[in-house]
Amino acid sequence: MALRMIAPIIHQMGHPPLYHRHVVCASFDGNWVVVTKNTILGTTEKYVAKFLVVATGENSEGYIPPIPGLDSFNGEVMHSSRYENGKRFDKKNVLVVGGGNSGMEIAFDLSNCGAHTSLIVRSPVHFLTEGMVKIGMELLKYLPLDLVDKFVLMLSKFKYGDLYEYGIQRPSKGPFYLKMTTGRSPVIDVGTIAKIRAQEIKVLPCIEKVNGDYIHFMNGDTIVYDAIVFATGYKSTVREWLKDDGGLFGEDGMAKKGNPNHWKGENGLYCAGFARAGLFGVSKDAQAISQDINAILNQ
Repeated sequence: MALRMIAPIIHQMGHPPLYHRHVVCASFDGNWVVVTKNTILGTTEKYVAKFLVVATGENSEGYIPPIPGLDSFNGEVMHSSRYENGKRFDKKNVLVVGGGNSGMEIAFDLSNCGAHTSLIVRSPVHFLTEGMVKIGMELLKYLPLDLVDKFVLMLSKFKYGDLYEYGIQRPSKGPFYLKMTTGRSPVIDVGTIAKIRAQEIKVLPCIEKVNGDYIHFMNGDTIVYDAIVFATGYKSTVREWLKDDGGLFGEDGMAKKGNPNHWKGENGLYCAGFARAGLFGVSKDAQAISQDINAILNQ
């Protein structure tokens, strides 16, 4: 997403974007040297530039958390990015790990396709309808954030009630506050809550360990599954290819400096979309980077 905001600026400067290039590595040697592989021709290409903007974002590669014994699981293990539909899981026991939008929608689809579906919801989560989100976004134009959060939460509680007995808790902070400060979105319910209430989807705590087909949970339950779908988010892969970053990125591949000083490094290095601040944060990064480069070029 950050690239989509930076690319038009680059294009206006007379440098149309190139496609079908996979970055192998980028290093600094007086200038930034970026080595890429042309995925169409299979050739290696090298680019040299004064500035390097890292805009690959925080969601480069599907993340599957380390779980003791997961490699012993005899069934199918996949990340949500590889999930297509639940048709081939009919009558099978499937565990979905992750209570965000992807996990909730996948669990809903699996249940609709006849799978015996369980869902791990590890963290507190807000449930809203699409209409509630639209109302909240409209109200934010006129009202303070805390008032909008209180109103939208009132609507959510009226529709969904208390979900604690089903293993789901709400965060202490409001949905729009969390979106603005952490980039974490509320779950847009597509019908999953009704299935949870009807016990068509079972909510479980975290996995303790895996032993073959047997999955042991923190509450003492042990259940046999045919497949596990990890809707556990993504991770940054920037540290796999970027050299000489001057400490701009931490071990997790995210910006090391705190917002709002995270976007600028040394030797003409910048990053956009690594502050966990959502699309609003990406937009601010893109503007700051373009203005800084423009100021340097006009010195």
